[in-house]
Amino acid sequence: MGRQWLHAKRAIVNLKKGQMVGKIVKEITVAAKLGGPELEANARLFAAVEKAKKQSVTRDVIERAIKKGAGIGGEGMVLDHIVFEGYAPHKVPVIVEVMTDNNNRTAGEIRVLFKRGILGASGSNKFLFDHVGIVEAHTTAASPDLEAAAIEAGANEFEPLSHAQNDDVPEEATGARFLTDRTAIHGAATWLKQNGWSVITAEIGYVAKMFPELDDTARAEVGEFLQALEDHDDVQRVWAALK
Repeated sequence: MGRQWLHAKRAIVNLKKGQMVGKIVKEITVAAKLGGPELEANARLFAAVEKAKKQSVTRDVIERAIKKGAGIGGEGMVLDHIVFEGYAPHKVPVIVEVMTDNNNRTAGEIRVLFKRGILGASGSNKFLFDHVGIVEAHTTAASPDLEAAAIEAGANEFEPLSHAQNDDVPEEATGARFLTDRTAIHGAATWLKQNGWSVITAEIGYVAKMFPELDDTARAEVGEFLQALEDHDDVQRVWAALK
């Protein structure tokens, strides 16, 4: 009896890992559908495959996901991309990107998750975000000049990115998030790869223009809400005005 908690904890960890792998595999499929199956010509796909390798996803699974997304070998993908706009508790703007094969089911489940917030027409909020290209990467180079790297890569903005902010950044490495025009993602990611950076994210996303002031209690409530969204199998990305 005394060790049942340990088995329960392991089951939860295994479930979370399975969900993470499932999302990564779906991301590979989506990236291949949107940008084609060639890694060198598709920065988003390259980053997704690198994440999959780190999670020990097998080569066969990766290749099947790419073929499914690209419609190669008779395996086409039937997934719809849906964007939900709304507000988390304490009026924190949220955008949720979903990939689903059943719009009605997923929409109903997302509405249930938003019962503590606001979802729908009254929650429209894209004007509160910039729709940009996002490239996250890290390097082991000593004291890299992030501003120079951003200029050379064609990014409009940059900010340091630590292991605490993204655990794909090794603790001993220097990480950065580069914001680009939506059409410049591939060029930025390619330059970084060619100049000693490891790219971990390359995608079009949403960056909040302003961030509400929250105390610790409110921040925790918003965090729980966002985590519930992240845990949904069909949710690919959650963008929120939360630092």
